[in-house]
Amino acid sequence: MKSYYLTTAIDYSNGDPHLGHALEKVGADAIARWHRLRGEPVHFVMGMDENAQKVILAADAAGRPPAAWLDAMSERFDSTWKRLECSHDDWMRTTEPRHARGVKALIEQIQARNPDDLFVGEYEGRYCVGCEEFKSESQIVNGRCIEHPSRELVPTKERNTFFRLSRWRDPVLAAIRSGAFRVEPAIRRNEMLRVLEDGLQDISISRGRLAWGIPFPGTADETVYVWFDALINYLSATGYPDAGYEKLWPADLHVIGKGITRFHCIIWPAMLMAAGVPLPAMVWAHGYVQWGGAKVSKSEGTSVSLDEAIERHGPDALRWFLLREVGFENDGDFSFERFDARYEGDLANGLGNLAARVTAMLEKYRGGIVPVGAHVPEPLDTAGTELAAEYASAMAAIDLKGAAEILSRLVSEANGYIVANAPWTLAKAGDDARLDVVLASLARCLLRLSVLASPFMPAKAQVLWTALGQPGSPEKEWRLALQPDLAGARVAKPDNLFPKPAA
Repeated sequence: MKSYYLTTAIDYSNGDPHLGHALEKVGADAIARWHRLRGEPVHFVMGMDENAQKVILAADAAGRPPAAWLDAMSERFDSTWKRLECSHDDWMRTTEPRHARGVKALIEQIQARNPDDLFVGEYEGRYCVGCEEFKSESQIVNGRCIEHPSRELVPTKERNTFFRLSRWRDPVLAAIRSGAFRVEPAIRRNEMLRVLEDGLQDISISRGRLAWGIPFPGTADETVYVWFDALINYLSATGYPDAGYEKLWPADLHVIGKGITRFHCIIWPAMLMAAGVPLPAMVWAHGYVQWGGAKVSKSEGTSVSLDEAIERHGPDALRWFLLREVGFENDGDFSFERFDARYEGDLANGLGNLAARVTAMLEKYRGGIVPVGAHVPEPLDTAGTELAAEYASAMAAIDLKGAAEILSRLVSEANGYIVANAPWTLAKAGDDARLDVVLASLARCLLRLSVLASPFMPAKAQVLWTALGQPGSPEKEWRLALQPDLAGARVAKPDNLFPKPAA
């Protein structure tokens, strides 16, 4: 069985990770965890883009040799994503020999299959070091790059190797229109269709030999252009060109930010078509995290300290906020006020309070044992089954914000069920049979919630799962979201899942 293969964009090694990076990584991780939850084998790749010009400028500014700088940055990013509980299976660095082999092999395969697609020419234009890209007039406002308005564009003229991108305009357009190559969400697909319909220009894919980069095959004085090199990481991470790379390729999903759609949705499929390599199934281009209405960006001075955000309420809470509040489609604002409000409303007073109430009642009224023989279908069970199905549909559609909202709705259903059935009143009245039914239904709801929460808040979901007396982890237990059963399990009140901040 082929693994579900997904990737994130690889990060530039020119500064610390920020919230914009974090949204992409935790979103992709939630998708990876969702597929594992369903029992699918998953191969999830993240990594670092280390051959860029601006990386070397950053190393020079720090007064460190490039190799030492890159090692430190790789450790910084990888450890940050692990702190945010990202479960990647591979960490690809574009300075690794396996990547250089993949780049060389793909270029040579293009040369062999379509030799006219690579030619020598002269390029003159305005270059943005922040994007590592020549900018067209549509990408320039007031003489500056729309992504990096604080940077001066650099007039550049070079004799390079070009890729005949224009030849692949119609095949790429047809692939996107037919759905053979999916670009999602629809707003990004429509943007790419308009770009393609306007026509494509051939692109420079090499630079004059730089001190840091992959030598261009067959030349003595050229380096592979960083974006042409970087895109190939998704393929080289599979072991390409060695036999067996097809066990992972084609990729099922590339997760990227909306600012790099042209590279991933037009240039990348054209490169693969020219080499005769199958296209990935889908690219998902998420929006930006904004701070005060501006894109979070370290180079533009609008970066929020990611460490501060993690430390405020913990990694699970930050994951929840980014996916529940910002979402994975449109731009969304981050503020500590909104983070605090979402934490207190959804987590401290929501899921955390529910878990504490239900487990405390089970301990008080039934010695911590979930009643046996009380599996009578209750309105809460019916609602839970329906919401789990809605959740599955949302996750399959990469509607992470929608799936998180469904989880919150189930918490509300459970709280409403407690109010309607008043277990304390049943206990006082000695109605043991009805109390058993109510407590068992609430326990099943908590089990269901621990499964649904696991892609979003893996550590807290594990705490709840363990408190419910379950062995192992909820990682592959989707069946229990549909048909939870806790009869006879010994439960314990978990440590405060989401402590309320000190006043």
